[in-house]
This record gives sequence, structure tokens and C-alpha cells, in this order.
Amino acid sequence: MAISSAICTSFKQEILVGTHNFTATSGNTFKIALFTSSASLGASTTAYSTSNEITNSSGTAYTAGGATLTSVTPTTSGTTALCDFADVSYTSASFTANGALIYNDTQSDKAVAVIAFGSDKTVTSGTFTIQFPTADASNAIIRIA
Repeated sequence: MAISSAICTSFKQEILVGTHNFTATSGNTFKIALFTSSASLGASTTAYSTSNEITNSSGTAYTAGGATLTSVTPTTSGTTALCDFADVSYTSASFTANGALIYNDTQSDKAVAVIAFGSDKTVTSGTFTIQFPTADASNAIIRIA
């Protein structure tokens, strides 16, 4: 099993038929779920599943399905369209995660993007933060160039 960073192939087709709306105030609800190293996630992932999703070893910082993302309305930079989200933090958390899946909760949990952390990341009674990259044409988490 492995997690590899990718914009999901199904998402690429779905944006061409208008499935996903990232508009901040009136768009769909997007979530980010965390997964263990036993998960198999990548470009071929089509939807969120609880298989190999992390569990919180103590406390209530993480719940199945993950956190709701705060979307920033898509924009352009030069010839690139981009989308960004506000950073997500789980406080008083105790768990280990190896990667994450961004998915559209409004549209039948359709997969958007997979983020591989590169190795297990562990937090014990602390804060686990997913920091999204700078929202520009070279770095934004979702870019169409």
C-alpha cells in the first residue's frame, strides 16, 4: 500500500462537467480526511472511504470523515487558475497519519486530491496542523495551468 500525491484523475474529468464548485460562500463543502500508511491513495482514487482512515488514540480531535475545509474562492495568476483552503488544525490530538484526501462532501464524497506526507507524522496530546502551500500559480494546492 502507498499514498502518492496527485490531483485525482476522476476530478479532472468532473471539473469539465461542472461537478465541483469551490466558491467560498455558495460552493460545495470540501473535507480533508487523514489516513494511515496502510492506505492506498493516489491519482486513481475516486471517492472518500473510511478504509485505513486514522483513528484518534485519545480524545476527540479527529472524527471519521475529517475536517471541513474553508475554501478560498478560486482565482487566477497569469494563465493559471488556482484554488486554496485555510490551514486545518486538530488540537489536543493523539494520532499518526501518513497522508490525506481532499474530497467533495456535497457531491457524493468525490475525490479531489491526495496529499502524501512522505512518512508517518505523529502527534501526542498536541496540535496537528495541515498547512496549505502559498496560493499562487507555482504552489497552490489545486492549479490548472
